[in-house]
Amino acid sequence: MPEKHLSTQFDTELSAVSTRVMELGGLVESQIRQAIYALSQFSVDVANEVTATESRVNAMEIDIDRELSSIIARRQPTAVDLRLLIAISKATANLERVGDEAEKIARMVRSIINSGAPRSLPSLELRVASDLASGLLRKALDAFARLDTAAAVAILKEDDLIDKEFDGFVRKLVTYMMEDPRMISPSLDLLFLAKAIERIGDHAKNIAELIIYVVKGADVRHTTMEQIESAVK
Repeated sequence: MPEKHLSTQFDTELSAVSTRVMELGGLVESQIRQAIYALSQFSVDVANEVTATESRVNAMEIDIDRELSSIIARRQPTAVDLRLLIAISKATANLERVGDEAEKIARMVRSIINSGAPRSLPSLELRVASDLASGLLRKALDAFARLDTAAAVAILKEDDLIDKEFDGFVRKLVTYMMEDPRMISPSLDLLFLAKAIERIGDHAKNIAELIIYVVKGADVRHTTMEQIESAVK
């Protein structure tokens, strides 16, 4: 069989699985938006919708991994192509974990509502952090689709903003609990919820690191920003 034909088939299969990853990304982004909306509206029904979506996310992860395994077995890719397939698998795993965090937020929202906590809980900062995390994930997926290393570096730097939002919210939450000890339980739920949002930003960061791995062949996990920028040059 001519090499060109094999290459065309590989490109077609790669495009199809990449499309599925983007669909998965869109689904978990929707979960995040719904989970935070459930918090802002104190809606158990919306929180339940987030939980119900989790099975779709899990099924998509399995389907994508199955297709990736099939491509690797049949095409036996090497070098950049193999790195790309490995990165797609890892990106898929990160997206599934984002779905887990969204589902966790939904569970915390139900717990807060069932506790009878007032709607005046300090949740505005969480919506800001959630928008940052969701936006970062969207940027990471877009950069991954284009294999844009410059965008990946920018995403890694932007993740610090989410960490700062989390730290500021924790300080405010401690003050809130000290002022009204009756709010300790729902406030702790908010704290776990905030941590889930922070982790969503971490998963976006992981996807950005995968872009550099594919393009440059460098594993930049657990390295400094200076080392990352040097690897990209």
